[in-house]
Amino acid sequence: MRILVTGGAGFIGSHLADTLIEQGHQVAIVDDLSTGSRNNLPPKAEFHHLPIQSPDVEQIFRQGRFDVVYHLAAQIDVRISVREPVADVQVNVAGSVALLEHCRRHSVSRFIFASTGGAIYGEQEVFPATEDHPTWPISPYGIAKLTVEKYMYFYSKEYGINAIALRYANVYGPRQNPFGEAGVVAIFSRKMLDRQEAFINGDGLQTRDYVFVGDIIRANLAALKLEGYHTINIGTGTETDVLTIFDTLNQLTGANQPRRHRPASGGEQRRSSIDPSLAADLLGWKPQVDLEDGLSRTVDYFRTSKR
Repeated sequence: MRILVTGGAGFIGSHLADTLIEQGHQVAIVDDLSTGSRNNLPPKAEFHHLPIQSPDVEQIFRQGRFDVVYHLAAQIDVRISVREPVADVQVNVAGSVALLEHCRRHSVSRFIFASTGGAIYGEQEVFPATEDHPTWPISPYGIAKLTVEKYMYFYSKEYGINAIALRYANVYGPRQNPFGEAGVVAIFSRKMLDRQEAFINGDGLQTRDYVFVGDIIRANLAALKLEGYHTINIGTGTETDVLTIFDTLNQLTGANQPRRHRPASGGEQRRSSIDPSLAADLLGWKPQVDLEDGLSRTVDYFRTSKR
């Protein structure tokens, strides 16, 4: 198939592009490299250095004649969305709707979207959350993802596009950016290996559902066969607090740092975990990499990589 991956130079997108090429698909990538890296780009992919909201993306669709669009490009930091909500909307909402319009105009039959299970539900009422849990996100980032899901529903019902929103839990693993504000596993791993202080935001008892990047890629591949419109949680259903992540990485890296705390950040919910039962039913997907194994693989990557 002819497949476009937005954000394909990034953490998750580059793993996805690698796997699609390995399976024999023709892959094009659109990425503005704001958080992605040229070092992540598969040599066999066609690369376009553009933001998704650029008018020049229209020509890429015209020439590419894509069967599938995987949309992973985004402003990914919850805290930035709180500080700069207008900028967040321009990328995460306007840019996504522009892509859906390109799909309509150029007869792309499938749109698979990297949504969020970590932010879309807001402060959860039950744990883990199923897809029918109320959606009251407490950050512009989560609001934007929910908004795009609603646009996807419209484009699916009005134009027949198969539109699948995969609501990722907190994804971690090799290639995650350790120098930003998001991605606590990568940040802790890099700092501990470099013998720099790693700080815990707040009391560290906030929980997340951590899912390994390789499991995320398997879910994306399974979504190639799904028809219609769907929102599907991709997580483990298990809560893990930040203190546990810190202590485990402290041991794996041999850093032996004391716990050091700084003030909590705005826009982040206290607890989060999502139920993956629907993914098992619709995609035949279940997480395969447990947290200890995934963290070990991640530390091994950062031990040999300076990125």
